[in-house]
Amino acid sequence: MKPTRKRRIINFLTTLNLKSYKRNNTLTSYDVYKQTTQLRVSIFSLIKDSLLIALGVVSAAFGLESFLLPNMFIDGGVTGISLLISEITSLPLYILILLINIPFILLGLKVIGQRFAIRATIAILALAITLFVFDFPEVTQDKLLVSVFGGFFLGAGIGLSVRGGGVLDGTEVLAIFMSRKLGTTVGDAITIINIVIFLAAAYLLSVETALYSMLTYLSASKTLDFVIEGIEEYTGVTIISERNDEIIEMITHKMRRGITIYQGKQGYGNHGKSMNQIDIIYTVITRLEISKLNTEIEKIDPDAFVIMHSINDTRGGMIKKRPI
Repeated sequence: MKPTRKRRIINFLTTLNLKSYKRNNTLTSYDVYKQTTQLRVSIFSLIKDSLLIALGVVSAAFGLESFLLPNMFIDGGVTGISLLISEITSLPLYILILLINIPFILLGLKVIGQRFAIRATIAILALAITLFVFDFPEVTQDKLLVSVFGGFFLGAGIGLSVRGGGVLDGTEVLAIFMSRKLGTTVGDAITIINIVIFLAAAYLLSVETALYSMLTYLSASKTLDFVIEGIEEYTGVTIISERNDEIIEMITHKMRRGITIYQGKQGYGNHGKSMNQIDIIYTVITRLEISKLNTEIEKIDPDAFVIMHSINDTRGGMIKKRPI
């Protein structure tokens, strides 16, 4: 007997290892909509991540072959180590990138997880294949242009790959591992690694090359931050004030931003101990709106306690909607 459409959907969902459907063969229209939406989001996310990694690989390969490698400049991290060894041994860069990244991928499997290790392997393998197959032309021999734009394309490539869930350089994995073992920050660990690399470049190549390579690294780092964090910089704002109602009205109606309110208790202050209940306001704004918010709060309550901290990115809510 030919299965009905509903039975075919149940069988399909069961093959996707959906335990709820294995336990219960009932299927509502909401269940179908939910699973279809999840499948569509997963496919779209996979396509988007794949495109980002592909663009990152092409950008990084162009920066390496068209700028850095012909002019004997290096970068920081694993890429810098690969470039340095390639310059002093004449070994192909694509082989070195593969070999040197293997320990970091294995470390990433242990420190971060399997999904990260798989995507990192795919991205690094794609970069090695691109360097082997394609021959990008040398763009310029001007040292300043090479250091700046070589770092720009390399940083953009690494940043795009990170946004796609992969990496082209395993230094960050080692930095995370060092931060956990030694108690340092990730930034400090990366700085220590790169200092060693640039000192080696100064000794094995030349001081001038090492200095230009540091400029390359700075250009790549800034581009990487720009690609990952985006153009807008977001700021989380916590506001504690006796005139909460007016501030809430101002943020929601005048600035057209969403807010979150949670309960708190006032602690010690100028007037001694106080355990009064108070509403604490939290909102997220862009960097360009900080001045306006401060001015409006000053108009309402000059004594308001305001805390601000940087946020790399946001999702959902009203922050990315243009105010009317």
